[in-house]
Amino acid sequence: MTTPYFLDEPSPERFEAVIQSISDGVMTVDSQWRITCFNKAAERISGISRKKAMGRHCYEVLKSNICRDTCAIQYTIDTERPVISLAVYLENSHGTQVPVSISTAVFKDKDGNLKGGVVTFRDLRQVEEFRKEIKKTYSFGDIISKSNKVQKILDILPTIAESESTVLITGESGTGKEVFARAIHGLSQRNKKPFVAVNCGGFPETLIESELFGHEAGAFTGATKSRQGRFARAEGGTLFLDEIGDLPLPLQVKLLRVVQEKVYEPLGGTRPLNADVRIITATNRDLQKMVAAGTFRQDLFYRINVIKLEIPPLRERLEDVPLLVDHFISRFSGLHDKDIESISHDALDILMSYDYPGNIRELENIIEHGCVLCPGGLIQVKHLPESLRPTLDSFVRADTFEEMERQFIIYMLKKNGWNRLAAAREMGIHKTTLFRKIKKLNIRLPDKDGRHKSEKVASLHL
Repeated sequence: MTTPYFLDEPSPERFEAVIQSISDGVMTVDSQWRITCFNKAAERISGISRKKAMGRHCYEVLKSNICRDTCAIQYTIDTERPVISLAVYLENSHGTQVPVSISTAVFKDKDGNLKGGVVTFRDLRQVEEFRKEIKKTYSFGDIISKSNKVQKILDILPTIAESESTVLITGESGTGKEVFARAIHGLSQRNKKPFVAVNCGGFPETLIESELFGHEAGAFTGATKSRQGRFARAEGGTLFLDEIGDLPLPLQVKLLRVVQEKVYEPLGGTRPLNADVRIITATNRDLQKMVAAGTFRQDLFYRINVIKLEIPPLRERLEDVPLLVDHFISRFSGLHDKDIESISHDALDILMSYDYPGNIRELENIIEHGCVLCPGGLIQVKHLPESLRPTLDSFVRADTFEEMERQFIIYMLKKNGWNRLAAAREMGIHKTTLFRKIKKLNIRLPDKDGRHKSEKVASLHL
C-alpha cells in the first residue's frame, strides 16, 4: 500500500466521495491514534457507526487480536514501512470475531509532513465460508481433490472397502498412496482394529522377514526373545505393504503363502499362525515389467492385483493445487504459530505451472517452507524455495540472441501456465507475433496449454 497523496489539496467533498466508494474498510488516525476518518465499509464490518467511531482511539473501536502486543499502524507510523495483507481478527459490536486482512500506510500532506496513518481492512468472512464449502465438497477424509480422476476413485472406495480382496495401489512417489490405503481401512468393517504400515524397502533383506512375520527366541544371533511381526500386530485389521516391488524374491514366496492360505510362520518357528489381515499393497514401480524381467513373481503379482487403484500424479490434477495449498497453509500456519491468510496470485501462478516430480509431498514441503519464512498475511513469491522463483539469470548464459529469446519466451510461457495469450499480453506483443516466434524458434508446447486452466484458477483466486 503506497502513501496516499494528491496532486492538489483535495476538497472535503472529493475526499469523502473517494473514501466512501471503497468496498474495503478505511480508517485514518492522527498522531494520537484518534480516528479522523471512518467509511461506510468500516461501519459495516465493525458494526460501529461513524458517529461513534470518530474522535475515539482506534484500539477502542477496532478491537484487534494484535492491538495489545503488535499494533500494525503504530509499527507503520514509527518505521514508515507499510503492512500488507496481515490476517487478523476484529471484534465487532456484537462481540463476534471477524476475520479480516489489514494493510497500513502513513498519511502525509502534499508537503510530505506526517499526518497520521491509514488502515484498510478487508472482510474475509465470505472467503472463510467459501473455504469451508470447498473443503466440505472436495474432502474425503484426508483426501482433498476436485480432480475427475481422483473423484472416480473416491466413488468406488466404499465398495472396495466392503470387500476383503487384496488391493494394489500404484502411483509415483509422493502421490499419497498410504492416504488412500488408510481411507479404505477407515471405511471397512475392520476400522476398529489396527492399521499397520510397513515400507518393504526400508529394511535390510536380512531383517525384513523378521519385521513382517516376527521371530522366535534364538532364531538368529541377537534374538534373545520372541518378537511379534507386523502381521501379528495388524491382526483383525489392515496391513499396508508399501513399496511391495522392493520385497526380495525369497520373501515374495512367503508372502504368497499368506495371501493364498492366510497362514505364516515366524522366523525360527515351526507352528503356522493364522493371519486374519486385509492386505493392501502399493508401489511406484511397474510390476508388470518386473515380472517380465524376473524380479517379481508372476503368481504374487496376480494375487495382489485383484483390485488396482492408480493414483494420478499432481501434474495431471493441477486443479487440486489451490485446494491443497489452502489445506497445507491451515496446517502449517497453526503449527508454526503464524497468522497466514493465503498465498499471493503470483506465487500461486508459479505453483500452478510447476511439474511436481515429488507430487503432493513436494507441494507440502514447499508450503511449509513458505509458512516458515512468511511473517503473516500472504505467502509471496520471495517466500517460496529459491529453486521455484522465476529468474532471468539463465538468459545471460545463452550463446546467441536467438537462444536468449527462446529461453525468455519459454520462461514467460511457463510463468503463465503455458497460456500463450496471457504470455503475449504480459510480454507486450501481439499473440500472432508470439505464435510466429514459437514456430520459428522450435519451442515445443505441452499437449494442454493454460488457456482453460486459468479459468479454473481464477474461480479460486477470490
